[in-house]
Amino acid sequence: MTPVLTRTWDEPESWTLETYRRHDGYRALATALAMPPDDVIAAVKAAGLRGRGGAGFPTGVKWGYIPQGDGKPHYLVVNADESEPGTCKDVPLMMACPHELIEGVVIAAYAIRARQAFIYVRGEVAPVLRRLHAAVAEAAAAGYLGEDILGSGFSLDVVVHAGAGAYICGEETALLDSLEGRRGQPRLRPPFPATAGLYACPTVVNNVETIASVPAILREGAAWFRSMGTEKSPGFTLYSLSGHVARPGQYEAPLGTTLRDLLTRAGGVRDGHRLKFWTPGGSSTPILTAEHLDIPLDYEGVAAAGSMLGTKALQIFDETTCVVRAVLRWSEFYAHESCGKCTPCREGTFWLTRILEELERGTAGVDDLDKLLDVCDSVAGRSFCALGDAATSPIVSSVAHFRDEYLAHLRLGACPFPPERSALFADEGARR
Repeated sequence: MTPVLTRTWDEPESWTLETYRRHDGYRALATALAMPPDDVIAAVKAAGLRGRGGAGFPTGVKWGYIPQGDGKPHYLVVNADESEPGTCKDVPLMMACPHELIEGVVIAAYAIRARQAFIYVRGEVAPVLRRLHAAVAEAAAAGYLGEDILGSGFSLDVVVHAGAGAYICGEETALLDSLEGRRGQPRLRPPFPATAGLYACPTVVNNVETIASVPAILREGAAWFRSMGTEKSPGFTLYSLSGHVARPGQYEAPLGTTLRDLLTRAGGVRDGHRLKFWTPGGSSTPILTAEHLDIPLDYEGVAAAGSMLGTKALQIFDETTCVVRAVLRWSEFYAHESCGKCTPCREGTFWLTRILEELERGTAGVDDLDKLLDVCDSVAGRSFCALGDAATSPIVSSVAHFRDEYLAHLRLGACPFPPERSALFADEGARR
């Protein structure tokens, strides 16, 4: 549990260059610039760092896909468009220690031979934008950015770009379109960003936490990084706990820890209540229940339980929560954020919300629950990007785990969770 990414967060003015330098800041950059770029990629591959933005793709492998000697400019884009409901790790990281990210950006850009990097941040988080701009200026003044960085002959310009606040821009190709000045909509692939990304040039798109993890690997070595986590999911990560938990916040731990361990550190579920269901990676991942408290929170362990690790956004819900109402709220979000490019997602998310509204009120027909799952089947795997899958995951999983609760809405003709109905529902559950 030794902090790495969060080691300076409790320091006074942790965001300054002075504080970062006191904690070995930019030492990894000097190490990287003394190595051939391919050796830097090899070091990240050897560490086994996997993308922390959701998919968990090996970072070093992704960097290695960038073609060399092609005569085109290469670009590094940091995806800081953190918009998944429940996800709140990248914003505090950038606020508390922006230089960790900037050092990682320079190392990654050097490895892929990029002379231009972009940090794409949600426009709503103005304090983060101001802090990043100030940190970039500090780093440039100290010789860590700009021309001939640390006398290495390598030069890099970093642009902090404010997005317009669209969930779809978290998808890497939609982000690239937005960065180019167009409406953010996902692109057809292939070609992939590694060969035709930003301005049709080779591009690496990585999450904030992924890039911020790189300096530690260069400082301490691949073996040190692999000493944490699991064999297939090595290293440390940030788990975000929110909802009905005593002490919500960011908890840094090795991959493979369990929700039971994290809840112990966070003071458990709020007093007098018990865990009902939770998300392992934000609202786009299939929900899990109290039966899954001890599964390893790594990519393989969560997948084996029927969900996805995603962004490690652990939303905790106790027994007072109506699962139908929670899923409805998520579905309303996805219907609102659908870019409308493809029919399955554009029409499907609309109808999912309509059906869930009727189910939550208890005014749906007896066949509407099956109709809900039929619409999910028409959306999942058939939409242009992963938003369709994201919209259907909580619905399908909630019906699998809490079908009786959906049926209770229909039997009662109302949601059983208002105060006047909660005791009745509890009695019915006990009888069943």
